[in-house]
Amino acid sequence: MINKDKSIEAFSEAKRYIPGGVNSPVRSFKTVGGNPLFIDKGSGPYIYDIDNNKYLDFCMSWGSMILGHTHPDVTRVVISNVKKGTSYGAPTRLETTLAKMIIDSIPSIEKVRFVNSGTEAVMSTIRLARAYTGKDMIIKFNGCYHGHLDNLLVSAGSGVSELKRSTSEGIPDEAICKTVSIPFNKKDSLEKIIKKYSGEIAAIIVEPVPANMGVIIPKKGFLEFMREITKKNNILLIFDEVITGFRLGLGGAQGYFNIIPDLTCLGKIIGGGFPVGAFGGRQEIIDLLAPDGAVYQAGTLSGNPVAMIAGIMTLEILKTGDFYFKLNRKTSKFIKSLGQISKNSNIQINAVESIFTIFFNDKPVNNYKAVMKCEFKKFAKFFNYLLDEGIYLSPSQYETNFISSSHTTCELDNAVKSIERVVKKV
Repeated sequence: MINKDKSIEAFSEAKRYIPGGVNSPVRSFKTVGGNPLFIDKGSGPYIYDIDNNKYLDFCMSWGSMILGHTHPDVTRVVISNVKKGTSYGAPTRLETTLAKMIIDSIPSIEKVRFVNSGTEAVMSTIRLARAYTGKDMIIKFNGCYHGHLDNLLVSAGSGVSELKRSTSEGIPDEAICKTVSIPFNKKDSLEKIIKKYSGEIAAIIVEPVPANMGVIIPKKGFLEFMREITKKNNILLIFDEVITGFRLGLGGAQGYFNIIPDLTCLGKIIGGGFPVGAFGGRQEIIDLLAPDGAVYQAGTLSGNPVAMIAGIMTLEILKTGDFYFKLNRKTSKFIKSLGQISKNSNIQINAVESIFTIFFNDKPVNNYKAVMKCEFKKFAKFFNYLLDEGIYLSPSQYETNFISSSHTTCELDNAVKSIERVVKKV
């Protein structure tokens, strides 16, 4: 057993001043049990807690650190720019530079605006979609998470039940009455709901590869069908690529699957480890934003120069040579090895390039209903056993794990051996 004495003390103190002791719920380890680790530092693929335990990190700040922790080039430019100032509340050329890099990479984006979080990005695209279409209703998918804004914290019953309920207290019925949540990967459910609300739907928002209920792989043709049916019905298609943007390749999921949405939300990787969000799309839609248009959105720290320079350096590295080829090659070998383990145990491995989830389920997991049938207690044991092996996964069966360019083949091979040992224990 690892020594957590200092983390236990730190968590106890934090709970006296911070709700639940954390500033984002999943960090609390509530679904896996035990005491959360308080982190002191990170380096490459490793994090170190305040008890000086070292872990091979597969959370990677929830996917933000595609280059690994404290990448020397990113660190260098950040320190240099911090010395010049950290916030001005005025434009800098860094914003334009990063905007151009994003537009050059993401197929659907003609203009982009920066915000401070994925939640802000989603909130703004929903507002734009409603303004552009003159319609109010939004369709989302069960298990897809798009931030904590009121009108998207909605789940639905089985099938296409419209008995909507919020997944959070404090949200009035009026906030969710224009949102319908339906099963992912089911064409018939999507077709039925669009027919039922014909002429009322402003947009469909989707994680093209859902990664907030664990990785769910879209069935062949599902995203293409979504694009086709939205075009036929004058509905905007919003891709939430906060996780998949610059993760599946320079073009994100839309480049990976060759599908062009109307609006795109970004975050995580484009900030190089700093708080960031962005949204963009067709110019005619984005130009509705103030100050040119009547759709209001603003933020004091939007386009923060430190986040911008970190993002610029990160994207410059991603664009060099064969970055994704190397990353995905070692990831493929790792996932193939996990697949061999799954053949002899009741686990499922869902993966797309450098993102993966290990589900404790003896049947394929392809939507939220299947996720809910997983053995969460087994995952909790698995997670904690792996901590003792020096491996840190994202601390929930609902979450996704990430591989960075700093993970070596040797480290991944050793992780496979640890995972195999622990699966047998569980």
